[in-house]
Amino acid sequence: MPGKSERLAALEKDQQDPTFWANQERARESVQEFKALKGWIVPADELAGRLTDARGLADLLEADPDPGMEAELAKEVTALDRAVASFELKSMLQGPDDFRDALLTVHPGAGGTESQDWAEMLTYMYRRWAEQHGYKVTVLDIEPGEEAGIKSASLEIQGSYAYGFLKAEKGVHRLVRISPFDSQARRHTSFASVFVYPEIDDTIEIDLRDEDIKMDVFRASGAGGQHVNKTSSAVRLTHIPTKLVVSCQQERSQHKNKETAMKMLRAALYQRKLEEQQAEQAKVEATKTDISWGNQIRSYVFQPYTMVNDHRTELKVTDVHKVMNGDLDQFIHSYLKRFGSSV
Repeated sequence: MPGKSERLAALEKDQQDPTFWANQERARESVQEFKALKGWIVPADELAGRLTDARGLADLLEADPDPGMEAELAKEVTALDRAVASFELKSMLQGPDDFRDALLTVHPGAGGTESQDWAEMLTYMYRRWAEQHGYKVTVLDIEPGEEAGIKSASLEIQGSYAYGFLKAEKGVHRLVRISPFDSQARRHTSFASVFVYPEIDDTIEIDLRDEDIKMDVFRASGAGGQHVNKTSSAVRLTHIPTKLVVSCQQERSQHKNKETAMKMLRAALYQRKLEEQQAEQAKVEATKTDISWGNQIRSYVFQPYTMVNDHRTELKVTDVHKVMNGDLDQFIHSYLKRFGSSV
């Protein structure tokens, strides 16, 4: 992984420079990238070392067979197969937000109590999956239904690549079963939507570096007396990276005008970042679909047979109860192998 190793070394060198930490926003992004790259390189180096050791042991056993050592090598080969498969899967998580924590929401579709109960079942399923993988789960919000189930739930799932894995679960989930809420024991179809966001620090910090600002001074115009017209007290600031321009000439003091212009520039940059955030959020929201028939990504059938069918990958699993207890890896892996970081 030469490209990643070189980038990691460059980040490490940058972070040794005391002036690097003056820009808090850049420093935070650098630390996040550093951790993500280290999460790639350290496991890759460990795998390479284990493979080298296994090859060396195989060569020794070929020259001098030993049943006990051969059994140990066979165990290591099996473990390496699993480790390489896991690393291969992780290699598909290269989206810009894949390494982040996840925010997962569940909403029932039309259908009242039946759909609300299904939404609660899905919430439990994701909590179990996260707990089984050592992720920290925090219930941020949950609204109970009138009779049973929930009207909505929001979970924060914290852990390495939580979003990268859980993004495979975005979409409408369909349930087919004999409803426990139907006195005539009829079969019902219910829907619930699952949506997953990468958890991004939404605190907008505006860090203005002197080298990014061009300042021009000029004579103030308009009313203000003889002093205003004869001195270059007005200030114009240009933010070079964004081309934003602000100016202030209301004070007779150039220092005060600069101070006011800096406030104006910060406000303008804040608004710009806010609009960028809202635009990104709008893109995410646009990917949501109706919680109804024809939009489902997966069907869970309890009766008259048991089957979980992922309509995107055509993977079918018969043990629906095991899936509802959090056994989702085969669906997630199948999805990532097919789509990777293309979503």
